[in-house]
Amino acid sequence: MNHETETRRLSAIMATDVVGFSRMMAADETSTLAALNQHRATLFDPAVARHAGRIVKLMGDGALVEFPSVIEAVACACEIQCAARDDPQSSPSIQLRIGINLGDIIIQDHDIYGDGVNIAARLEQLAPPGGICVSAAVEEIIRGRLQATFVSGGEVQVKNIDRPLRIFKWTPDGSLTEGDAAPPRPQPAKPVIAVLPFQNRSGDPEQEYFSDGISEDIITDLSKISGVTVIARNSSFAYKGKPVDLSTLGATLGATNVLQGSVRRAGQRVRITAELVEAASGAQIWADRYDRDLTDLFAVQDEVTLEIVNALKLHLSPAEKENVVRLGTESVAAHEHFMRMRGLLLYPGMDAKLWRGAVADGARALELDPDFAQAHAVLAIMHVLDYHNQWSGLPPQEALETAAKHAARALELAPDDVLPNHASAACAFWQGDQETALRLIEKVLRISPDYALGHFTKGEILLTQSRFREAILGFERAIRLDPAVRHQYLQFLAISHFLSGHYETAALMFRERVTLVPSTDIGRAWLAAALAQVGDTTGAGEVWAELRQMEPDFDFRARLARMPFIDDTALEQILGGLSAAALDPDN
Repeated sequence: MNHETETRRLSAIMATDVVGFSRMMAADETSTLAALNQHRATLFDPAVARHAGRIVKLMGDGALVEFPSVIEAVACACEIQCAARDDPQSSPSIQLRIGINLGDIIIQDHDIYGDGVNIAARLEQLAPPGGICVSAAVEEIIRGRLQATFVSGGEVQVKNIDRPLRIFKWTPDGSLTEGDAAPPRPQPAKPVIAVLPFQNRSGDPEQEYFSDGISEDIITDLSKISGVTVIARNSSFAYKGKPVDLSTLGATLGATNVLQGSVRRAGQRVRITAELVEAASGAQIWADRYDRDLTDLFAVQDEVTLEIVNALKLHLSPAEKENVVRLGTESVAAHEHFMRMRGLLLYPGMDAKLWRGAVADGARALELDPDFAQAHAVLAIMHVLDYHNQWSGLPPQEALETAAKHAARALELAPDDVLPNHASAACAFWQGDQETALRLIEKVLRISPDYALGHFTKGEILLTQSRFREAILGFERAIRLDPAVRHQYLQFLAISHFLSGHYETAALMFRERVTLVPSTDIGRAWLAAALAQVGDTTGAGEVWAELRQMEPDFDFRARLARMPFIDDTALEQILGGLSAAALDPDN
């Protein structure tokens, strides 16, 4: 964390969550997502803007908002809840719980932390469906200043707060009586585990890759077990280096359990501590400490995984047990280089220099163990990235051929492993062999059903085959499994809806994409096209003007040409809408 950007201030914090969102998504993902986006675009976002709020972050179906004024925060919440109650258009109906607190917060890199935030999240969980729950400090300030009358909910004790909280509740119909309690939340059918990045206790920042790598190995092993859902690496690693309230994390990621730990490395000795806790209560389920030689690292990782299986009373099939304890290499040194390379695979700041360093680590891993299948697989994916970005300076086709050679060798060495099959699917996809790509990625998802990136890749393949409905399901599944990279997956989900002719839904999703990634140029171009298709020529023109101001030389045709799912029919569908709105894609 960059402590130079840390500041403190007193703020009103609003936390929101959709009532019964998991149930709604299970019943109808597409309609639920469309309804949520409609709610945000027409009710939530405009109300926050009118009351001078700042949306700090959107977290799946939840949101965290900061206000400079308690009165504005509560007025905004009341406006949202009343409008939602009176809105007959939304189907399914979006109903929020809202919690509001006044407290001291820490601002770091545009995010907010501290007890003030944690209490707001706890209050949201106590709010009645369609209603609001506030702290005593908030109620004291607004009393007599707003028409809304809040009813005492008594004193409650919440996790990680050392004092009882006096709470007050409100609903639009005024039906609450004192002491009303919020209903319990539904539990998932099987355990959902978030593996937080293990803390590096070695005293050497250069060892960060090592502690991260151990966490990633455990995520990979747990993902092979059908009796548990594992939150994707990107989502759990989003909490790296940040203060974490486990109850809030569990609610945000949908996790029932959290694995956390630390790694201390000194020479050829390593100490690993691990603790499995229940997210909602913080109760410890299992914990242990391992002091071993570095050569025993693989055995320790297997032990941790199997201890989690035992603690959660999961049943492993013989094939799952074999997969969990299967080693990619016997060489600890090769595995260390592999961890360095893998740690950069999805790094958002990847550039030519970092890419070259990662590839060098991959090459070194293969020098130490030429039959290390996972190293071949990740190197293949690295060269696919080079195919798109030309970091090596080689012609793109040569980069893709190099990727294909590594993928083929990985698949030869480990035909039933996730990474070799995924790497081979990616190579086949970009080589134009969609049938092979789909067959391989479906095998990946049979091995690891909750592999978010696999569902995303399958969505890409299906999108290319114009199987839009199936592609939509794949992208929705990826978003649910890996909410931290929703902003990336959302682009392709919106494109699927656009090419299906669902222009209103696509426009809502592209608008959310622009909100989540304000710097996106291609997202704005797609949004303008979607708005043009629904007849909002004014909105399309405004978005297009924004895009041209950001990127005067933006070439929409060239960007579309790089997308394998854009054929002549789709191109006409996209550019025709822009033309109808009197927008020139070439100018």
